[in-house]
Amino acid sequence: MALSYLQQLGEAIRESIPSHAFTRIPVGRATFWKPQRLAWVALLMAWDEGQTLGARWDHACQAVTKIHPHWRLGDSYSGFSQALIQHSPALIPALVKRLQAAMKAVAGSYWKTGLWVAFAVDGTRIETPHTVQNEDGLGCAGRAKTAPQVFLTTVWHLGTGLPWSFRVGPGTDSERTHFRRMIPELPERSMIVADAGFAGYALFLRLLLARHSFLIRVGRNITLLKDLGYYHEERDGLVYLWPHAHRKCRPLILRLIKLTMGSQTVCLLTNVLDETQLSDEEAAALYKQRWGEEVFYRSYKQTMDRRKILSRTPETCQADASWMVLGLWLLSLMTVARIIETGGAPQEISVAQARDTLRRAMRESRRGKRMRAKRGEKKRRLGRRRRRAEVPDLSQELSEARKDRYERRRSIKAARNYPRKKKEKPPGSPKIRPATPPEVEMSAKFPSPEILYQWTA
Repeated sequence: MALSYLQQLGEAIRESIPSHAFTRIPVGRATFWKPQRLAWVALLMAWDEGQTLGARWDHACQAVTKIHPHWRLGDSYSGFSQALIQHSPALIPALVKRLQAAMKAVAGSYWKTGLWVAFAVDGTRIETPHTVQNEDGLGCAGRAKTAPQVFLTTVWHLGTGLPWSFRVGPGTDSERTHFRRMIPELPERSMIVADAGFAGYALFLRLLLARHSFLIRVGRNITLLKDLGYYHEERDGLVYLWPHAHRKCRPLILRLIKLTMGSQTVCLLTNVLDETQLSDEEAAALYKQRWGEEVFYRSYKQTMDRRKILSRTPETCQADASWMVLGLWLLSLMTVARIIETGGAPQEISVAQARDTLRRAMRESRRGKRMRAKRGEKKRRLGRRRRRAEVPDLSQELSEARKDRYERRRSIKAARNYPRKKKEKPPGSPKIRPATPPEVEMSAKFPSPEILYQWTA
């Protein structure tokens, strides 16, 4: 017997997150809200189209009950929310590891971009309701009179277009602090691509000591030295980062890459000193791919209609943001896996089409309930047979969830002056000056720098 649309969705979820992924998570005092049940309901809530938390929870519970008829779920959203907050610290890391393993298994040739396992990193803020608890616990870090916010920082894999790790915190948090905590979770010898918000001596040194490479934009707030004589091979493009606050540590030897993108000059710093490993053209291609993370955030806020979190306390807001990332991650992973299987590229994914496919499957649990109330026994049996004969193939529909290929013309809206549109100035170019004789003498006291850089070859 063919599986229903909703049952196919259950099989797709189990493929990425099997039951044994929850075996090591402590159950605690939970009665109905076991870890696996919590995760399923939270993930389906992330996909649901309901305009309130209660509606999303109700729809997700109906779908989960139809997929797993033997599961007994709690009766109230508040009980679910309390259980989710209690178990999220153990559940989220376990699911992240499982999704990372599934992602690496399906990536194939897309795991590396050139010589590198490349990642972009960036952060965004998401607004929350104006409650006293949110204002006190999350803070307002944006413009004047802005709402309390949650800060989300994501490490995003360039090859597959999927998240690799993330951190959620109050709106007053820093994306650089979030990223420092995620460095131990990176695969060996990764390449980090980021904008000017991540430029700094301490972060560069931490990446070097962790044996990762980086390609990070710098602006006029950074001062670089040349002709320091610290590295045995002085040449054009070789610069040193050695701010006064870190003169007790060794200077960092870096390569400055200047690119022309449109009307802007983009300056990038990298620890890959050998141009045969990372040419200027390859660096430009990697930096352009970083824009995909901005598209990921657009999918989170606009495509999934999650511009604003609806919860009213800091704990529930941060939990909701985390589970929304996991839901979008799983949705994209299931779709990318089907696209790669059919010979496509991960960058072809249409999150909107994949979202619509999963929402149609979830609606099946509600449609069957309405039909039973309206039809008699004979008509119900006839309708069930007809629906079974017309059950769509979820895997095929996900494999077809791809962007259209036609070229769009420039919209007239692009010329309008929107009052809230950001008009940030570009970072500019870093300041570069020759090293002074005292600086040359001071740098000679430090041991040979080659140890930090020989592994990049």
